[in-house]
Amino acid sequence: MSECTHDCSTCGQNCSSRKPESLLEKPHEGTDIKKVIAVVSGKGGVGKSMVTAMLSVMARREGLEVGVMDADITGPSIPRAFGIHDPAMGTEDAILPVKTKTGIDIMSLNLLVEEETTPVVWRGPVIAGTVKQFWTDVLWGRKDIMFIDMPPGTGDVPLTVFQSIPVDGIIVVTTPQELVGMIVEKALNMADMMNIPVLGIVENMSYAVCPDCGKHVNVFGEGHAGEVAERHNLKVLGKLPIDTKLAGACDQGLIELFDGNWLDDALKMITK
Repeated sequence: MSECTHDCSTCGQNCSSRKPESLLEKPHEGTDIKKVIAVVSGKGGVGKSMVTAMLSVMARREGLEVGVMDADITGPSIPRAFGIHDPAMGTEDAILPVKTKTGIDIMSLNLLVEEETTPVVWRGPVIAGTVKQFWTDVLWGRKDIMFIDMPPGTGDVPLTVFQSIPVDGIIVVTTPQELVGMIVEKALNMADMMNIPVLGIVENMSYAVCPDCGKHVNVFGEGHAGEVAERHNLKVLGKLPIDTKLAGACDQGLIELFDGNWLDDALKMITK
């Protein structure tokens, strides 16, 4: 047996000191991203894209350079929230993200198809490969924070993101229903398996505000985010109300105009 050179990439021996090969992909050579935050959920329809958009807007208001990768390939909604309809352009060696009105860089499959309503009828490996290309082939430039809007669940795309991209932490989005709380724990357990730090939980649709008396009404009952957070030694970093103005801002592409401090603690946790 030859003497160990401590360079596992050139060695065929299987020894106890052998380090596992990293699956992390290098970003485009013109890219420098300081922090990557993934926004995840255990299931769809909980407002994950809205939370991603709001956090990116808040970070931009703090003067940070921000990018948003829409990794929800089959259900992309980030461009709509920002009112972006122009297609992404490219050079010979890179895809260029599209800038929002306030200067947030966005990449989404909806910016690469001819029609926004064209369905993506692809198998998992192709979808996962596209997400990886959003990291390796897009010229993001210098970014203080990149937010990744993840698809729901614990399948191919989350696995690809966690293995291929150096994610610094995740924010988990949930709603008050008990069933959702159970599914959220699956996402938390996956993050633990992948050694990705969980920064905290955001509960969407937590309550509605009575227009007459201002009282908070728990439309879906008492939320379970606190219980889930306590079991995993986490914090609830924000509770979003059922707010027609907020939903309307997303639908009309005006999320950059939203006004509210519900996610202040979440942004502080991300940027500390």
